[in-house]
Amino acid sequence: MRASIKNTLWTIFLVALVLIGNPAISLFFGTALAICTGDPVPRWAAKISQYSLQTAIVLLGFKFGFDQIIEIGGNIGVLLVAYVPAAILLGAPLGWLINKDHTSNQLITHGTAICGGTTIISLSPLIKANQEQTAIALTLVFFFNAFALFTFPIIGQILNLSQEQFGLWVALAIHDTSSVVATSSLYGEQALAVATTTKLARTLWLMPLLLIISVYRGLSNNKISMPWFIALFLLAAASNSLIIFPPLLLEVLYITSNSLIVVALFYIGTSVTRETLNGIKWPVAIHALVLWGCLVLATLYGVYNFS
Repeated sequence: MRASIKNTLWTIFLVALVLIGNPAISLFFGTALAICTGDPVPRWAAKISQYSLQTAIVLLGFKFGFDQIIEIGGNIGVLLVAYVPAAILLGAPLGWLINKDHTSNQLITHGTAICGGTTIISLSPLIKANQEQTAIALTLVFFFNAFALFTFPIIGQILNLSQEQFGLWVALAIHDTSSVVATSSLYGEQALAVATTTKLARTLWLMPLLLIISVYRGLSNNKISMPWFIALFLLAAASNSLIIFPPLLLEVLYITSNSLIVVALFYIGTSVTRETLNGIKWPVAIHALVLWGCLVLATLYGVYNFS
């Protein structure tokens, strides 16, 4: 009975949040509900957030167009090639100095450099991370993403960042794709286009990382999954460049995409538990905070002065 009431309340909240259409508010309420109720997160919540986000990204491809994506990719190609290795080279020695947990160091360093939770979840079985190490890393990434979602648009307005500057900063400084898309959508459509394209290109670094670690550890039987939604996003953008879609249809797809982002952020918020909050270890948290802080400031300085 209690579970039924809880699911009904969550549904009512979610419908209201979709109508409001603000991802930051959705994330806040999802987190608040999870922490206040203290109940385990339903198993299907992670799948809903994952598929909602991936579908939202594919739909955004219809809005942007392939020519726009190619232009953005050409402008930031060299930066993306250098950014991820530089972040790893910074994070690894920082972790060695601050925290003696080598496994957690790898989760934090690679998760911060590439794509947050996706990297952590994919990397954990390869480096034999235990459940506690994985949960702590995911929780820290979540809170950094939440902080960025609420503060980055304000900082962008204060510094008078252009749409392109803000989109690039968000794509490089924020961990997870969901938060990159949500944060940039609050700033403007062009920021969203730049951020989404740049972030998806950054996510592609996950494939060689997992392959190298698998080969190094002799884990030839491990399957490395390809993020197919990125290919679908490019296909959708290409079709928009070849086919003239009615403006009303494109607007409906854009609204649907934004609604799915709201749904994804709500269920991502419900992943936070009291147990993981109580289990956070200070050395791991300090490593994660220092590394992320350095990257946030460095990328902000770069886009503000050189882009």
